[in-house]
Amino acid sequence: MFNKNKRSFFERLTGSVRIEDDELEPMEVSTQKKESWMEEPEEGQLTVDVYETANDIIIKTMVAGVRPEDLDISITREMVTIRGKREEDRTISSEDYFHRELYWGTFSRTVVLPKEVDIEDAEAIEKYGLLILKLPKLDKHKETRLKVKGS
Repeated sequence: MFNKNKRSFFERLTGSVRIEDDELEPMEVSTQKKESWMEEPEEGQLTVDVYETANDIIIKTMVAGVRPEDLDISITREMVTIRGKREEDRTISSEDYFHRELYWGTFSRTVVLPKEVDIEDAEAIEKYGLLILKLPKLDKHKETRLKVKGS
């Protein structure tokens, strides 16, 4: 069942309001929008590069300012999810800023992989703020011979 009060992904992304909200007084729309904004914690989305080499799928993303212990990477054969948190320096008051563009807070990104990967041999390397995931591809055509052991 569709929850009328829950905002869609598109509405959260763009900050848009449903048509039926237009019937409210302008002050009510503003208040309602502010309340729903505060109810749902916003989460940033990482930008990624995904490519393949002969043996691996490589994912690169910038995680500058994030401690390795604040990163959580979960991998299945078909999908990778990167979650983390970037902490803001709270020693500077909001009034002292001239311009703010950096994202602070939680972020995540889920990438559906173009091919299945071997999760046991996956590697994550962070170097100068760049996170590199090296995911070995599964070779579905790889063949091996088994020897039968006698009792």
